[in-house]
Amino acid sequence: MELPKEHILVCLSSAPSNARIIRTAATMSQAFHCSFTALFVQTPGYELMPEADKDRLRANTRLAEDLGATVETVFGDDVSYQIAEYARLSGVTKIVIGRSVAARKHLWGKPTLTEKLIAIAPNMDIHIIPDASTDASFRPQKGKRKLDLRTVLRDWTVSAAILTLATMAGYAFSKVGFTEANIIAIYLLAVLLTSMATSTRSSYILSALGSVLVFNFFFTSPQFSLRVYEHGAPMTFLIMIVTALIVGSLTDRLKSQVKQSTRAAYRTNLLFETNQMLQKAPTEEEIFQVARNQLHKLVGRDLAVNPGITTGGKNNATTYLLKTSAHIYGSVTMEGAEPLEAFENSVLLSILGECALALENRKIAKEKEEAKLLAENEKLRSNLLRSISHDLRTPLTAISGNAGILLEDSERLSPENRRQMYSDIYDDAAWLYNLVENLLAVTRIEEGHMKLNTQPQLVEEIVSEALQHVSRKKTEHTITVSHGDDLLLAKCDARLIVQVIINLVDNAIKYTNPGSHIHVSTKEENGFAVLSVADDGTGITDAEKSKVFQMFYTGSNPIADSRRSLGLGLSLCKSIVAAHGGDIRVADNVPQGTVFTFTIPTGEVELHE
Repeated sequence: MELPKEHILVCLSSAPSNARIIRTAATMSQAFHCSFTALFVQTPGYELMPEADKDRLRANTRLAEDLGATVETVFGDDVSYQIAEYARLSGVTKIVIGRSVAARKHLWGKPTLTEKLIAIAPNMDIHIIPDASTDASFRPQKGKRKLDLRTVLRDWTVSAAILTLATMAGYAFSKVGFTEANIIAIYLLAVLLTSMATSTRSSYILSALGSVLVFNFFFTSPQFSLRVYEHGAPMTFLIMIVTALIVGSLTDRLKSQVKQSTRAAYRTNLLFETNQMLQKAPTEEEIFQVARNQLHKLVGRDLAVNPGITTGGKNNATTYLLKTSAHIYGSVTMEGAEPLEAFENSVLLSILGECALALENRKIAKEKEEAKLLAENEKLRSNLLRSISHDLRTPLTAISGNAGILLEDSERLSPENRRQMYSDIYDDAAWLYNLVENLLAVTRIEEGHMKLNTQPQLVEEIVSEALQHVSRKKTEHTITVSHGDDLLLAKCDARLIVQVIINLVDNAIKYTNPGSHIHVSTKEENGFAVLSVADDGTGITDAEKSKVFQMFYTGSNPIADSRRSLGLGLSLCKSIVAAHGGDIRVADNVPQGTVFTFTIPTGEVELHE
C-alpha cells in the first residue's frame, strides 16, 4: 500500500531566527521530496508592527519563496489555532516552528505559542527548532498606532453627538416613567454605536467614561451634580464602565474580523476571476496579459510581465518570478519603493502561481500535441513504406516475370500470348507510373511546394484529355460524358484537374465489375464548375463515406482487378480541389452505385487588344 505523501509546513514570523527555521524546513522537504508551504498568520496587531519587524518578515517570506515554498496568509487572533486549522484542512503532516528560550515564569502565566499548538494538535508531527543561538534577546515589539489629528477630532465629535442623542433619549424615557436600567441600556447602546462609527480606540473609551458621568449628572440624585448619595451607586457606575468598555472592545474586534473576512473574500474572488480568465487564454501572450491585468488590479502600480528573467530599470523596482517547481516561465517587475503588505504579497504570489501553472499546462499540452503529431507522422511513414513495399512488389514481379519469359521463350509463344504479355507489362508500368505521380503530388502538397498555374480552361477539353489517360481497362466498361454547357470555362491548373478526373474514373473502373456504366458530367452552378463521376457499382457505406478521403484508407469493398490500392488517389483529389478553392464530396448514385462530385471556380477569357 502506498504511504501518504508528506506535506511540510513552516511558520513565518519576524524573528531573526526564522530564516534558519525556514532553511531547516526546506531541507526536510527536499529530503522527503514533498510539498512545502510557508504560512503567515496575520493578526489585527500586524498593522501596528514596527517597520523593522515588517522588513524582516518580508525578507523571510522572500527566502521561503526562493527555497520553493508556497507562501500562504491566513487571518485571525489566535495564531496557534489558525496554524492547526490550516494544517488540518491542507493535509499537512509535519509542522516546523521555532521556540524561544523565554518560557512561562509562573504556572499561571500565559502559555507560549508552541505549547498552545501542541495542546491544540496533539496528533500532529511538530518539529520545534530552539531559538537560543540567535533569539535569546528578541521580543516582538508592538508598534504604536499612528493618530491623525483630523481623524481623532472627527471621532470625538461623532462620540459627543451620539452621547448627546443618548442623553436626550434617556431624558425622554425618564419623563414617561422608564427605570434607570432602561436608561443605562441606552448609554450602552451609545457606546456600541460609537465603536461602530469611529476608527480610534479612544473614542469608545471616552464614550464609556462620558456615559457614566452624564448618567450620574442627569439621572441620579442629586441631579445636575456629580455627587452620589444613593447606596450602591458607585458599584453601579463601575459595572456600567466595565460593561461599556467590554462592549466597545468586542465591537472593535468584530470590525477587525469583518475587515479580515472582506480581505479573504476579495482574495477568493480575485483568484477565481484569474482562474476563469486563464482557462479562456489559449496563448502564452494572453496568459501574460491576464497576469498583468490582475496584478495591476491588485496593487495599482506600474508593472511589466515578461518571458524570462528581467530586472527593473530603477533601483526601487522589485522582481517576482513566474515559476513552478521545475521551470521559470517569466518575471514580474514592479516599480515603487513602498513594499507590499503581507495580504497583498500573499495574493500576488497566488496569482503568479496560477499563471505559472497555466503556462506549464500549456507547455505540457503543446508537448503532447507535438508528440501526437510525431506519432501520427511516424504511423503515416510506416504505413506508406509498408504499402509501397507490398504494392510495388506485385507489379514489378509481374513485369519481371513476363519480360523474362519473353526473353527466353519469345519464339515459342504464339503472337496472341506475346501481345497479352506486352499488354500486361504496359498496364503494370502504367499503374506504377500513376502511383509515383500520386506520391510525388501528395509530397508536394504536404510540404507546401505545389504551385498552381491557374488559367481559364475549357472544361470539355480537360475531361477529354483525362479520359485519354485512364486505365486501359476502360474498354471493359461503358464510359459516357455529358456537358451542361459546351463553353464552360474553369479557372484552374489543367494538369492537376486532369489528374483528379483520372483518379476518380480509375477508381470507378477499379471498384466496379466489367460491363458497368461510368458517367462523367459537367455543369455550371453559382459561379463554380461542377464535375461528377458516377458509377453503378456496389456503392459505399455511410460509415466509409467519411473516411474515403483520408490518406491510406482503402475501404472494404473488393477490387475488381485484385490489385491493392495505397489509398492516395482520393486524398490527393481532395488536396488538389481544396487548393483551387473548391469542394469534393461523395454520395449515393440513385438507384445504385456511387457519385463523386467536385467543384472549381469558373473563369472568363481575357481579351487583350
